[in-house]
Amino acid sequence: MSQVNSFGAKDTLRVGEKDYEIFRIDSVEGHEKLPFSLKVLLENLLRTEDGANITESHIRALGSWDPKAEPDTEIQYTPARVVMQDFTGVPCIVDLATMREAVESLGGDPNKINPLAPAEMVIDHSVIADLFGTENALERNVEIEYERNGERYQFLRWGQTAFEDFKVVPPGTGIVHQVNIEYLAKVTFTREVNGVLRAYPDTCVGTDSHTTMVNGLGVLGWGVGGIEAEAAMLGQPVSMLIPKVVGFKLSGAIPTGVTATDVVLTITDMLRKHGVVGKFVEFYGSGVASVPLANRATIGNMSPEFGSTAAMFPIDDVTLDYLRLTGRSDEQIALVEAYSKTQKLWHDADVEPEFSEYLELDLSTVVPSIAGPKRPQDRIVLTEAKEQFESDLTNYTSIDHDLVDLMTSESFPASDPPGSTPEDENNHHEHHHLSHAPRSASKPTKVELADGAKFTLDHGAVTIAAITSCTNTSNPSVMLAAGLLARNAVKKGLKAKPWVKTTLAPGSKVVTDYYEKAGLTDDLEALGFYTVGYGCTTCIGNSGPLIEEVSAAIQENDLAVTAVLSGNRNFEGRINPDVKMNYLASPPLVIAYSLAGSMNFDFETDALGTDTEGNDVFLKDIWPDAAEVQSTIDSSINEGMFTTQYAGVFDGDERWQTLPTPTGAIFEWDEKSTYVRKPPYFDGMTMETTPVTDIQGARVLAKLGDSVTTDHISPAGNIKADSPAGRYLADHGVDRKDFNSYGSRRGNHEVMIRGTFANIRLKNQLLDGVEGGYTRDFTQADAPQAFIYDASQNYQDAGIPLVIFGGKEYGSGSSRDWAAKGTNLLGVKAVITESFERIHRSNLIGMGVVPLQFPAGQSADSLGLDGTEIVSITGIEELNEGRTPKTVHVVATPSEHSAAGKQTVEFDAVVRIDTPGEADYYRNGGILQYVLRSLV
Repeated sequence: MSQVNSFGAKDTLRVGEKDYEIFRIDSVEGHEKLPFSLKVLLENLLRTEDGANITESHIRALGSWDPKAEPDTEIQYTPARVVMQDFTGVPCIVDLATMREAVESLGGDPNKINPLAPAEMVIDHSVIADLFGTENALERNVEIEYERNGERYQFLRWGQTAFEDFKVVPPGTGIVHQVNIEYLAKVTFTREVNGVLRAYPDTCVGTDSHTTMVNGLGVLGWGVGGIEAEAAMLGQPVSMLIPKVVGFKLSGAIPTGVTATDVVLTITDMLRKHGVVGKFVEFYGSGVASVPLANRATIGNMSPEFGSTAAMFPIDDVTLDYLRLTGRSDEQIALVEAYSKTQKLWHDADVEPEFSEYLELDLSTVVPSIAGPKRPQDRIVLTEAKEQFESDLTNYTSIDHDLVDLMTSESFPASDPPGSTPEDENNHHEHHHLSHAPRSASKPTKVELADGAKFTLDHGAVTIAAITSCTNTSNPSVMLAAGLLARNAVKKGLKAKPWVKTTLAPGSKVVTDYYEKAGLTDDLEALGFYTVGYGCTTCIGNSGPLIEEVSAAIQENDLAVTAVLSGNRNFEGRINPDVKMNYLASPPLVIAYSLAGSMNFDFETDALGTDTEGNDVFLKDIWPDAAEVQSTIDSSINEGMFTTQYAGVFDGDERWQTLPTPTGAIFEWDEKSTYVRKPPYFDGMTMETTPVTDIQGARVLAKLGDSVTTDHISPAGNIKADSPAGRYLADHGVDRKDFNSYGSRRGNHEVMIRGTFANIRLKNQLLDGVEGGYTRDFTQADAPQAFIYDASQNYQDAGIPLVIFGGKEYGSGSSRDWAAKGTNLLGVKAVITESFERIHRSNLIGMGVVPLQFPAGQSADSLGLDGTEIVSITGIEELNEGRTPKTVHVVATPSEHSAAGKQTVEFDAVVRIDTPGEADYYRNGGILQYVLRSLV
């Protein structure tokens, strides 16, 4: 499309010796009252105005934005770049490779399929903390990572050479969001367009929901499904409604003893309660200037946890200082300052923009906190953690009253409470005081490790203590606080408890550099916190196995043990299959809990152990002083570390460089590969679209409750041997030990379909009291329990379409494209819920599945639906006439499997195809088919 310039916005900005073409925000009436984030969107529309998809009226609508009005104006936003991690990114490149073949078969030029927006992938999701607590852990974990993922890495290396404008940061470099803020982000982007150098705000979409971390740098970006990311790479704008913007005023300063993690857990709690799904959050006020960039990034990172689309900080001197520290060029920094000031994107605390809603936090009121046992917004004040744990434990244990007698039996003499190790005379401070568990819920279990260590495990035992995840590993204040706490603990003679798996996964190699410079590496390692890899590890379920004997004891005795991690996600079943309760905490608290060894612990009254003199040591005795943390930051971090570590960021190590890699425009698929296979999306595709049809005679594949996340739907974590995916791999000659994780096999649709809806914590209400990926197979006379995948194959063979019933907030959680792709490939045609999370709803449409909602205030239960019905949906065919119906008519008729006397239920479901663009995708059978047809 040709550039239109209705507002005369085009201008030239001279910085140093260079001229840049810019599109001035102040050319639009009303710009001065807009929040920072909407100014960025306004510039985006001015620059991409084409008179068709992006028109003068869209730009005026943004200029005259009414903060109080419900969002109703759709705009097309074009991000400057796309950033990916390897789990969600691999399918994007698989699909691009498949599209090249499809274009060729439709008579087009395969080389036409290239990213049209720059795309960068950071391989960070594949390393698993198999080895830990030893100095060769990092080296061995990387070796294993290459052994497991060689096929995928060859494929990505091919992509790096075959596609233009696609760059890969090889394994072992860092976590995508940390690499993004420390290196990839430009803040002000430049690109040559028609021979002219153009400057504009750096914006991005990412295939990981925590892309919002870059918001801390003043870069507008958020997580999208892989499906939307592919479209953005192929030049399709992201369709969105002009959002509400919540102004969040920060004042005061963080008190001593409180960390950035505590602040972010408090903000998460506040914003979840307020309700910000689908909105932008923007931080403003005099307090912003005193928030260090690393803390801004920590807050931005957690945006998906509070549910907002983005969590923006404006650009100011703090931004420039960070760019300087991280080794950005003087020319770039000068451009960022000049451009931001010219465009009024520079923070001015005296100018208060208009916001839709207002919140305020006085940072001086924040107290130390953790969050758990299963959601990031379930904040617990640290002083109440023990009490809260005892209350939550009842949800995870079956109380066994016979154990009460055990408590007083001779196997646990009074001097040796349940959950402790016998006193070791040679090591006076090794008294492992584990769980003072509530009597009715105690389940003491004796364990002996291979090295001879003996102890008793109980509910609440901390079995994983992991410093992990970009949220905190990119923040020197909490990382160095952890290192200093470790030093103080070692001085006192404390040790981590022997049942705890201790891991350290820095978000970039710069962290290792500053730990070395501060002299803290040895202290961390003395407590077992050896570096296990530079990647996401525990936060995404790559925690690796627990200590073998500990795992066996947990499984034999059904113990409710815990994990403490410095991550952003702690959903059930996510961290480790043996661990029922997961808690988010700051890095120093992760170490503190490894010393405590139990969640059933009060840091104020319970001692962590005794020092060499036999005195009790409490957390307050080893907690580092804020001034010491700051002086350590000042003395141990410098610009040189960043320039050195990022100098050859795309080159990779010897392993990467010596991978045998195919060449050529079309990828040579290996028929034997169990990692990368050609997906069926374009099979039999023609240039003409097939009309969409109403849904007749459908069965319910699953009836689900509230808060079913994409973690419940999308395959993630370990592949069980007796699961459909495990059977597939075994049939293809893969040994059990080489199954790897679902995430690593995302490029193989056969594995992924079999793992969709297979989460061990999924509760399908078609079955009573059964958890996991099961349903009733209504193709069989007695409708027996079956794996969801197996039932879906029977339905598809019989030509029976499928629907899913869900509750509120269906599809919340990470932006997982496979939650939608898997739903589509299982034969599901419609998902009917009470409400959807934004990304998953649009991803369903992108895969040709129609998202519907029960009438307002109604649910499957209130309508009397139990999932045994035969479902028909009429009114969808209106889309063929270019209209999107507001509602469709649903009729649910009792079947032979329904209870006697059950009545037919009829209702009008709300169609959640919200924009004309989404309707186009649905009519084409999905977004990829739409893009492919438009390119050919």
